Amino acid sequence: MILLKDCFHIVTGWNEKGLSGYDILIRGNRIDSIERGIVVHETRQDRTETVDARHLVAVPGLVNTHHHFYQTLTRNLPAVQNAALFQWLKYLYNVWKGLDEEAVYVSSLLAMGELLKTGCTLTTDHHYLYPQGFSSDLMGLQFEAAEKLGMRFSPCRGSMSLSQKDGGLPPDSVVQSEDEILKDSERVIARYHDSGELSMRRILLAPCSPFSVTEDLMKETAALARSHGVRLHTHLAETVDEENYCNKRYGKRPLALAADLDFIGPDTSYAHGVYFNDEELDMLADTGTSIAHCPSSNMRLGSGIARVRRMLDRNITVALAVDGSASNDTSDIRAEMRQAFLLGRVLYGPDAITVSDAYLMATQNGARLLGYEKLGRIKEGYGADIALFDVHRLDYAGSLSDPRAALVFCGSDHTAAYTIVNGRMAVKEGRLAGYDEEEIVEQANHAASRLLEKAEND
Repeated sequence: MILLKDCFHIVTGWNEKGLSGYDILIRGNRIDSIERGIVVHETRQDRTETVDARHLVAVPGLVNTHHHFYQTLTRNLPAVQNAALFQWLKYLYNVWKGLDEEAVYVSSLLAMGELLKTGCTLTTDHHYLYPQGFSSDLMGLQFEAAEKLGMRFSPCRGSMSLSQKDGGLPPDSVVQSEDEILKDSERVIARYHDSGELSMRRILLAPCSPFSVTEDLMKETAALARSHGVRLHTHLAETVDEENYCNKRYGKRPLALAADLDFIGPDTSYAHGVYFNDEELDMLADTGTSIAHCPSSNMRLGSGIARVRRMLDRNITVALAVDGSASNDTSDIRAEMRQAFLLGRVLYGPDAITVSDAYLMATQNGARLLGYEKLGRIKEGYGADIALFDVHRLDYAGSLSDPRAALVFCGSDHTAAYTIVNGRMAVKEGRLAGYDEEEIVEQANHAASRLLEKAEND
């Protein structure tokens, strides 16, 4: 059991007042009780770890709904610091084609370690790039990293089948045949997908984008996913270049293309969604399709600003995402809350996105997008995914008239004091509990250097 004693403040839900001075008792992988002055009677078999939470704000575990873990090894590359998406991709594909087993495993540790340290308890990853000669179980490496760190992990089996010779963007060396993709999609679902209410492992199927897969693959992937009850994901409506590509190649806009291929609905989410018009927003609302909003990436690449306020007004499920660490270039989910909060106001004014909206996107909507109905709140009976932040610090001094809002408006260091996932400590006293952080840093820098050397010598 874990007892969070005398919490300075508890953000119980995205639009609730919250509680101050209450305790939270975690038993197993669920929140057992939220009361004042909880007294625990221990047994030999059931010991209690007590956390003094007098200076801590407890929030529902934050959720990241779009990422590319492998990109942590190619952050901040000088050649693409000022490039738009298509040019950025063309350059980086020739680096990423050198990914090997070590790079996948280490980048997964690095990305999830960063996420956990900023209060993220549930994440996906969109890995769509499978270099020729990569023979290991790629998703198995990622699940191994997640298990070591204690992360709740719901990754995408991504795919690319349309290379440059076929009119797509990626080189031949990083795409697969449609038969390979569908066969391996079946395999990873059978091996890893757990549909349990609080499962630690789930699978999504996720063709990369309309400019890197065929129409047939999009449609067959959607049918395969639905036959197994797993969710769907892809990039969509991210840039004007993508819109122009779809109009030229298919004679229709990206959303119309996705809809024609049955890649839409309450089991489907799109990353970015910057360029949707009013009619398309209505279609998203009517079909129950969700959006993974990536504000930092969209700003970093100059892609544009998603119309989040208009989406929320239509009850579209908008969740938050850090996106890949070569277009962000961090995995800081707390920072993403603030970016979404501020960027929405740039577009529609100072009351366009509220603190409540930021929490909604970062918690309950993220859990819903990934299919978890018992996460996203601090409530008895819900999964014990909780992040705690120390506000007894210089960067929060003067802000504690509203502790909930302080975590959005304030804070220069977003490190969680504790991150609890499925009732276990994944971050303890600001450090990863499941892996040596210095070892991750050394391994990641080594893997990044090797990757760049491969590209330079190719």
